[in-house]
Amino acid sequence: MTVFGLIAVFLMFSEHRAHFLGVIPYLLLLSCPLMHLFMHHGHGHGQHSHRDSADREQSGDGHDSFR
Repeated sequence: MTVFGLIAVFLMFSEHRAHFLGVIPYLLLLSCPLMHLFMHHGHGHGQHSHRDSADREQSGDGHDSFR
């Protein structure tokens, strides 16, 4: 089954190479907003725990600190 899939992918790529290579710039441009959308949750915007707010109150500056 895997061999059949590999052969199908090879034949599709060899027959439609211009179509696949023509789409690559658009995929790169589309990847930027998608990565921002799906990976932005790691910055902690609006998702502070009680411990985080207590640490900020002790530091006094109100900014997130890197540890």
